[in-house]
Amino acid sequence: MTDFDYDLFVIGGGSGGVRAARVAASEAGAKVGLAEEDRYGGTCVIRGCVPKKLMVFASEYAGMPDEAQAYGWDMQKGSFDWPGFKTKLNAELDRLEQVYRRLLSESGVKTFDARATVSGPHEVTLSDGQTKSAKHILVATGGHPVRPDMPNAHLGIVSDDIFHLETLPKSVLIVGGGYIACEFAGILNGLGVKVTQYYRGAQILRGFDDEARGLVAEQMRERGVDLKVGTNILEMAPAGEHDSMSEGGAMGGTAQDRAELAQMHSSAATKGPVWVKSTSGTEGVFDVVLFATGRDPNTKDMGLEALGVKLGRRGQIEVDAYSQTGVPSIYAIGDVTDRVNLTPVAIREGMAFVETVFKGNPTAVDHDLIPSAIFTQPEMGTVGLGEEAAREQEPVEIYCTSFRPMQTAFAGKPDRVLMKLIVSIKTRKVLGCHIVAPNAGEMIQLAGIAIKMGATKEDFDRTVAVHPTMSEEIVTMRSPMRTA
Repeated sequence: MTDFDYDLFVIGGGSGGVRAARVAASEAGAKVGLAEEDRYGGTCVIRGCVPKKLMVFASEYAGMPDEAQAYGWDMQKGSFDWPGFKTKLNAELDRLEQVYRRLLSESGVKTFDARATVSGPHEVTLSDGQTKSAKHILVATGGHPVRPDMPNAHLGIVSDDIFHLETLPKSVLIVGGGYIACEFAGILNGLGVKVTQYYRGAQILRGFDDEARGLVAEQMRERGVDLKVGTNILEMAPAGEHDSMSEGGAMGGTAQDRAELAQMHSSAATKGPVWVKSTSGTEGVFDVVLFATGRDPNTKDMGLEALGVKLGRRGQIEVDAYSQTGVPSIYAIGDVTDRVNLTPVAIREGMAFVETVFKGNPTAVDHDLIPSAIFTQPEMGTVGLGEEAAREQEPVEIYCTSFRPMQTAFAGKPDRVLMKLIVSIKTRKVLGCHIVAPNAGEMIQLAGIAIKMGATKEDFDRTVAVHPTMSEEIVTMRSPMRTA
């Protein structure tokens, strides 16, 4: 087909890169090579969405015995077997990685277990010394969690490390207020870890609807997370260098307590207990400090800038609507471009790349109105504009209800849920939908279809409710709470 070794060479074996490679080979007949330096499946499958969601499932069983007893079941609480769970989790990740490898092989993609860098507009160099030429190069290397730039930050762990803990800590300080920080706060709290969370901003989940994130924060505290906003780490050091113990994040103030903490040094992932001083002046010792303070694209030392590929401030690859860089033969998709960092988006971008480059059908990915879920406890599902962003754009009506759902109310729990619609006064279109409730991700997927199609509030009103459900409130809110 060409004088190159490959028609396409993909750097990165995550969801986006694998999908692009498979489709280019199996549907477009391209000769494709792919290099992955770590594990196939990428962040989502190996150290992100999949293991995290399985941990969410595990953590939610903690409250079931109490709820079951309220419904007449004689069910007693047990203890959580972290080593047993982790063994099964690792086996599942191994299985999924083999699925990815098999799919590539069956599609005719040649794989290389090596790091690849870009050494020319049509050339990649592998860490084993091989050089391969390709008509097109697709960079799909994803991103990685970063630690803050502060002394002793190496004493903390990042989200990738959570899955490798040999034992669950008794206490953890989570630093950050984004979805990763909040999800792990809920997970670890549910697994019995004493969780403290610092966030330097005024409210967690910045960028999401204020009312929805406010309810998430309130319910997190109700469930036992010691969430402190307007707070950050001022200093940190190995616990052995300090005698101070935390009010909320320590095991106690005695010498015996400190000795027990010191024994936890056995796990390489936990790094040992850490003394922390906060910006509010409190001091404490935590078995683990988890930094969930952001992610950067994986572009370091890849040779891109030397070829004229433009990188943004955080290292993200700058691309056009068709995922093409300033070097015509080089494209990039997924988190490495820092557009919308979601696995389904990376897959869509990979498919659009193949349509554009190999099928002669220029296709730009629509990044508007993408539904997403935050697997906090309670869960949040969202699509479209939040109230604050919407009212900056045009006059809107706000339809919102918050209530105690039947299942947990019967069990005497204080849990609350929220259903919210943002409606354009001029067009009557629903501009945004926000749900805080169990299984909110499942609900928002379906709401996202209607909103993507341009449904109006009256379309929602004409839909008959499914009763009794939480989600029926989405179609039964008749009067706006307010206009903005």
